[in-house]
Formats: sequence, C-alpha cells, structure tokens
Amino acid sequence: MDITNVKQAVPFFVIASMDSSLNFYIKGLDFKLKRKWAPQGKIEWCWLNLDNASVMLQEYRHKPLDEKSGKGVSIYFICEDALTMYNRIISRKVPAAEPFVGNNMWIFWVKDPDGYNIFFESHTDVPEETTYSDWIRERR
Repeated sequence: MDITNVKQAVPFFVIASMDSSLNFYIKGLDFKLKRKWAPQGKIEWCWLNLDNASVMLQEYRHKPLDEKSGKGVSIYFICEDALTMYNRIISRKVPAAEPFVGNNMWIFWVKDPDGYNIFFESHTDVPEETTYSDWIRERR
C-alpha cells in the first residue's frame, strides 16, 4: 500500500526579535501571516506563507540568543522565476546578493535579521556563471 503521508517540510527559526523578523519576511519578502500565537498580547510564534512555501518563527523568550543563531543554516525556495522575486525584494530595499547562474539555476540570497540564509532559485538555460548585471547588459 503506497500512501503519501508527509505533505510538507516547514523550516522553524528561533529568532531574537519578532518585530524585526515580521518586518523582514512580510514587508521585505512578501510572506503572509497565516497563524500566530500571542499568549501575552504580542506574537511569540507564527506561521508565514509565500505562495506554496512556509516558515515558522518563534521569538526566544528567556535569554538573548547566541550571536551565531542562524550561522550555517540555509533554506532554498525553488521559484518559477527567481529574477521576479529578486526585483520584488530589492524594490522593497532588502539587501540581496546579485543573482547568478549556477547548476542551471538563477540563484540569489538574502540574510534574515538572525543570520539565516534565504535562497531563491529557478531553472534557466542561461550559461553557467552569468551574473544578472551581465545578462541585462547583453539583452540590451
């Protein structure tokens, strides 16, 4: 009997400031708040969606986080068009690495307020190692 049971994997980030993180993910990356837990009138946990992708955030309650909280953690969002996502993000003044082509995919990343690396990728037939600025220049 073949039954698909696991439906989704959702990254869970422990964060230092819910306000900073909500500003980054909602205003900067265009995530939507889907669920929240606010036991003392302030959001301490939430579930955010961007199209078919999700992340969960929980503010660390008791003591300050180690400055290395997001070090070494990367999440990759596979997009239909990563360049559209890039242009949307930079129009919101979120610092983002310049897209380039690697492994037949446009790829760029941003760092969230806690140091987590958020990558966006989409398939392309543009030659390997092409940068976005070179590609734009060549298209003119």
